Amino acid sequence: MATLAELSRLGTGLLPRHLQHLQRLVAWWGILADLSFSDLLLFLPISEDGEEFAIASQVRPTTGQTLYRDDHVGLRVSDVDRPFVARAYSSGEVVEGEVPIKPTNRRATVMCIPIRHDDKIIGVLSRELVPNFAERRDPGELERTYLEAFHQLAKMVATGTFPYQGNDVDLDELPRVGDGLLVVDSEARIQYASPNALSTLHRVGVLGNVAGRRLEDLGIKHPDIGGASEGPRAVIAEIERNDTAVQLMGLPFGERDTLRGAVVLLRDITELRLRDRLLVSKDATIREIHHRVKNNLQTISSLLRLQGRRVESEEAKLAIDESVRRIRAIALVHETLANETTDDVSLGDVAEMLARTVQDSFTSPDRPIHFEVVGEAGLIPSDIVTPLAVVLNELLQNTVDHAFPGHVSFAEGHFGLVEIFLDRTENQIRMAVRDNGVGVPDDFDSDSQQGLGFSIIRGLATTELGGNIEVRRRSDATGSEALVEVPFPGDSSPAKVN
Repeated sequence: MATLAELSRLGTGLLPRHLQHLQRLVAWWGILADLSFSDLLLFLPISEDGEEFAIASQVRPTTGQTLYRDDHVGLRVSDVDRPFVARAYSSGEVVEGEVPIKPTNRRATVMCIPIRHDDKIIGVLSRELVPNFAERRDPGELERTYLEAFHQLAKMVATGTFPYQGNDVDLDELPRVGDGLLVVDSEARIQYASPNALSTLHRVGVLGNVAGRRLEDLGIKHPDIGGASEGPRAVIAEIERNDTAVQLMGLPFGERDTLRGAVVLLRDITELRLRDRLLVSKDATIREIHHRVKNNLQTISSLLRLQGRRVESEEAKLAIDESVRRIRAIALVHETLANETTDDVSLGDVAEMLARTVQDSFTSPDRPIHFEVVGEAGLIPSDIVTPLAVVLNELLQNTVDHAFPGHVSFAEGHFGLVEIFLDRTENQIRMAVRDNGVGVPDDFDSDSQQGLGFSIIRGLATTELGGNIEVRRRSDATGSEALVEVPFPGDSSPAKVN
């Protein structure tokens, strides 16, 4: 589908609202191509005198053979090459005839429809097919009905009422004519049903001849296809019966006060709805698993705390407390995943929760330490957030223990500050923990540290995530900073610390 940017690059001089109208038309015109059994080309003027045009978009039918094997988008033509296009653009009337198609000079029957918007002709829609098309196909009721529906919508294109204005229909999921078609009058009484439409109706329990019956008489509740006060609008309904789901889309014909019925497209969406339900069920199962993992981790933490109360060694108690905190950091990630519909987690939310947990556990009126999270890294896959959460938990714990040791006192009105900076580029996640504490020594070497906490940090940040960790004294202020940089998915090279 042509985008606004692509349409603008053609140099048409059209206003943004006109380009938006053309983009809506291109979104709908697969239906027009199917109804007319023909190729459609969109011609836009590229000269002020209306003598030169560019082909802005092209669509082929799914109900018939295409006239063009090549893509003609971007081709520029003159009024000599395409006289009917120029005449339709200048007159504002539908023009029909035969023209030779370059470079083969093969002749084609064309129907040039002026595209009107805001009482201005902004382009021409050309329906193109081989001559004597009717003789090449059985001109039965289905073909006549399709072509009549096309002519009704073509008139609306010429008057500016199609495509529908201000419609909230999802244009990415429009059904095609071949899925099934009903033609109804202004009272929603069925005038014609295509064979595929009858098959679809049979699957939802509608049997027998449906011609002359109203949709409501068939047990099909649908929105009013009579159009809104501001003009005709496409409407969508959905019915589900006999384990079959069918989507109905009504396209009304005519103007605001002269509606002449509608064409209703039917689409069997049973598999789509089944897939949606399976995805919802799968998401619920995954969230429940994360919830249970979180509960199990909390149970393990509780058991460890009970065990810690029974040991007499202070060193053992300290080790158990540190294990509890590490388990809690992992549990926070699973708690977040249990509330999400995706497998991605906001690193900022996890950092906020960890900061609050550390602040509640290790600060007091005599030892005021404030924690702040600055920046945002967006949603990160859980397999990256989980080790990063453990790394951040270790860094915060080390900051509390070493940047603000117990013998450090704060003057009245002063407090310790720990800032967690988050950032993400296209291929890298950056996390920094900065404090205004006593600071590490100038010759501090994080690679030579053998403590359990640093071993865990190095193992997760460098070995598991393929990144880097550096702890150093801040040059611009008192305190220290720990820098962690890990590659974002898609970048296999380790990140470098500047």
